[in-house]
Amino acid sequence: MSPGILLSFIIGYFLVLMVISYFTSRKSSDNDTFFVANRNSKWYLVAFGMIGTALSGVTFISVPGKVGAPSGDQFSYFQFVLGNAAGFIIIATVLLPLYYRMKLTSIYSYIEHALGTWSYKTAAAIFLLSRTIGSSFRLYLVVIVLQKFIFDSYGVPFGVTVLICLALIWSYTFKGGLKTIIITDSLQTLFLVSSVFLSIYFICRSLDMSIFQAAEAIKNSSYSKIFFLDDFMSSHFHLSKQFLGGLFITVGMTGLDQDLMQKNLSLSNIKEAQKNMFSFTGVFVVINIFFLSVGALLYMYAAKNGITVAKTDYLYPTIALNYLGLVPAMVFMLGLTAATFATTDSALTALTTSFCVDFLGFNKRKDTNSKKMVNVRHWVHIAFSGLMFLTIIAFNALNNDAVVTAIFKVASYTYGPLLGLYSFGLFVSKRQVNDKLVPFICLISPAVCYFLSKDSKELLGGYVFDNELIIVNGLITFAGLWITSKRKDDKALRAEFA
Repeated sequence: MSPGILLSFIIGYFLVLMVISYFTSRKSSDNDTFFVANRNSKWYLVAFGMIGTALSGVTFISVPGKVGAPSGDQFSYFQFVLGNAAGFIIIATVLLPLYYRMKLTSIYSYIEHALGTWSYKTAAAIFLLSRTIGSSFRLYLVVIVLQKFIFDSYGVPFGVTVLICLALIWSYTFKGGLKTIIITDSLQTLFLVSSVFLSIYFICRSLDMSIFQAAEAIKNSSYSKIFFLDDFMSSHFHLSKQFLGGLFITVGMTGLDQDLMQKNLSLSNIKEAQKNMFSFTGVFVVINIFFLSVGALLYMYAAKNGITVAKTDYLYPTIALNYLGLVPAMVFMLGLTAATFATTDSALTALTTSFCVDFLGFNKRKDTNSKKMVNVRHWVHIAFSGLMFLTIIAFNALNNDAVVTAIFKVASYTYGPLLGLYSFGLFVSKRQVNDKLVPFICLISPAVCYFLSKDSKELLGGYVFDNELIIVNGLITFAGLWITSKRKDDKALRAEFA
């Protein structure tokens, strides 16, 4: 497909998002609108929009690509998805009621109440680091596709492509924030889901198969193994590792993450929020089945036509943009753009919200919606866009792994301490942490996990960690908090439970 046609398509797409931004923010663009959409969002819009945010370009490209990877992934990712589903149920039944009961804007305010100020700032800082890295990785994925298939043709440097993408995202989010994103993410999710089904249709047509024939071919292929129950010690794909890793990473990356929780907190009450989470979970599981099926079909198509790629992340874009024709190429670009920008726009809003509330104290000021404070929010938004730019440039220079692997590897290290902090606050109410030691505990825990993972074969009799490393990380943090804590005196306990 011509780079000019693709570029025109991207420009048109963003013009639509900017029109939506204008209509959602013209009556109100204050900080209450930006942070929590005035707490009057519709649950079905939030649920549908969260699909695009949760999936992202990583799911769109890396998950199908890894189905036929030399490492033998096949459909093992679905074990992780089942763990995700269990994690979402825990979020809906344990964490959301807590957040609504405390009427939080930033979910990390809970840590201040439960553990102390240093613990609170540490939790918020972990989120800022984790979400900046994770969202930068996700945006990097779509930028390398845009660079390869559009901007290289015009001699545009990679850094300029990144700046263009971030500037476009900033342009439609800086006023309306969450209120705008709930609408734009719903639209982008529609594009993403449509592109998955249309991709399956176009690939089946190219393979001269009906949908039912394709389903049978996938079932009988060498790509369709879901449950891996052999070699528990040394296999990354074992069911227990994938399921538990998926569960705890979901609790960490969603339930303890300001980004996706911020959308839930924009609803009017807990029943609406839980309705949103349960419906979202069902759709999330089903749509991932289709992403894996796309991967199997892509590898069948590549084998039939002698197509090879340097990296598994390039398989889907190479076939969609170079072999299937004009309409399938447009469908692919629509889905990829929608998936990735739905994640990044939401992340920038959440990062801005967390910094403004957790470090600048917006929630404790009476002039939160003043012109001065709105201007401060704008500068914070710009600063995080710049930080994301620098992170993407660094990742482009250093990354050698498939992006999906890199993201969850980082998550295992950065979200583990959050699991430990929240678990201690929820389940150990009779002990008081040594607040000033908490930042050090949350640094030591990931460091121990890094060396443990690196040398686990020698230390643990051949055991190899995968995403379940986040559990160990959380346990080490929890243990550190327990060891350095002391029992609260009777007066403090009576005041807490009064």
